[in-house]
Amino acid sequence: MKRRKLINHVATATGVATLAACSQTNTQTTSTYTDSLPSVKWRMTTSWPRSLDTIFGGAQTVCDQVAAMTNNRFTITPYSAGEIVGGLEVLDAVQQGTVECGHTASYYYVGKNSALAFGTSVPFGLTAQQQNAWYYHGEGLKTMHELYSDFNIISFPAGNSGVQMGGWFRREINTVRDLNGLTMRIPGFGGEVMKKLGVNAQVLPGGEIYLALERGALDAAEWVGPYDDQKLGLHKAAKYYYYPGWWEPGPTFEIQINLDEWNKLPKEYQEILKSAAYQANINMLARYDALNGKALAELIADGIELRSYSEDILQAAQEAAFAFYEEKASQDATFKKVYEQWKKFREQIYKWNTINELSFAEFTFNNPLK
Repeated sequence: MKRRKLINHVATATGVATLAACSQTNTQTTSTYTDSLPSVKWRMTTSWPRSLDTIFGGAQTVCDQVAAMTNNRFTITPYSAGEIVGGLEVLDAVQQGTVECGHTASYYYVGKNSALAFGTSVPFGLTAQQQNAWYYHGEGLKTMHELYSDFNIISFPAGNSGVQMGGWFRREINTVRDLNGLTMRIPGFGGEVMKKLGVNAQVLPGGEIYLALERGALDAAEWVGPYDDQKLGLHKAAKYYYYPGWWEPGPTFEIQINLDEWNKLPKEYQEILKSAAYQANINMLARYDALNGKALAELIADGIELRSYSEDILQAAQEAAFAFYEEKASQDATFKKVYEQWKKFREQIYKWNTINELSFAEFTFNNPLK
């Protein structure tokens, strides 16, 4: 019996020693491997104020993961909007090499190439899940790389907010006629569609929205959703909160990288950076979904009035959106190429999600267990 116990103790001790030795060897191997790679320090400018910890957090996640996976041999420091350049100047800064990379939304730059809107979101377009399907398995990433090659940039999805809210209004909006003459902060193609409905669309970075709305320079403004909107204090400047954000059903935020700097990176660092962006893309969406419900309940308790867009407005907006796309396609060959590929993908995935997603949601969301 004693002999058996002794053998067991020896075997256990030997196993522990072997595991410890393997662990030490693996650590030393990893350390030696990473130490053989160059030390790289980058700067990342963003379109976001640091106070918006979820959307700015997408940039932070990329930077943290890159550092963690390279044993701090490759570090990226994120900067909020205005610290290096303005929130709407990220693409220019990356293209010119002022910074190596940036975290932003492609639809801020439709003035440079209108097809860039598809990289973020377009009215009555793709949900977050559908957007990811397009990016990763529907030629979306290839499409965006081709578009950005003209700017000496390569980009990767690095965040998504999910279906956004429909904005804050200082007065009720019940019909299309009620929109006429309003000044609203709304970027991208959502702004273009709103213009067709009589709205004076403006583009402002997040940090400037509250003051413009509070002082009456804006009649309405959209940002993201309850969690971020609450942080910006938009509920203190407007009473009526509308849904859904039909112009942004699944907006992707991205990391833009100067192509010359990208090409200087070792292959290992390129793959690590892509993996970090992928993690940021998935994590941001999950975090917004976890936080928005609680924030909305708090906003309602504070006295805001929740309103849904009328069928009249939604129908008019959808018709205006696709008329706008067809018009752009007839004028711009690049836009037409992207639009037709995107539209075909949209039709296919809408049919599938009508069967699986919509049928499930219509029953379960409308018939919760008591």
